Amino acid sequence: MRVLLADDQPEVRSALRLLLEQEQGLSVAGEASEVEGLLNQTSATGPDLILLDWELFAIQPPSRLIAALRVLCPQVQVIILSGRPEARAAALLAGADAFVSKGDPPDGLLAALRAIALRGVSTAIQNGGTTFGAGFAEGALRYWPADSTQEAAGDGQG
Repeated sequence: MRVLLADDQPEVRSALRLLLEQEQGLSVAGEASEVEGLLNQTSATGPDLILLDWELFAIQPPSRLIAALRVLCPQVQVIILSGRPEARAAALLAGADAFVSKGDPPDGLLAALRAIALRGVSTAIQNGGTTFGAGFAEGALRYWPADSTQEAAGDGQG
């Protein structure tokens, strides 16, 4: 899955990049620190997913920006990131596919990415074709956590 990072803080983008580059099947398609750069990067890279800082919406209404991103890249999924957990409802109403608080542990973001990836595979299957970039389904399926129940269930002997 190709991910575009959009946050005005370079240290946040750097931390996100480090986290995502450790995950199999994920690659960072680009980075943006402001709205104009975000629109340009979306057009140029055609990402599968955008991790978008809620604070970038100070310039224009969230629903307009998300709609503009989907005009440029119709298949793109958007996860809103914010240090304000109370922004969750507004982000989802604006058209975001998911919301993750910056205060959540990294596993929260990875879980949201897995959910988006699996939703994309399901949509592609229902539509009878691929709706995401090349290799998206293959990469998304790598996120499915291995069923550890059978490994954890032993014969009771120690």
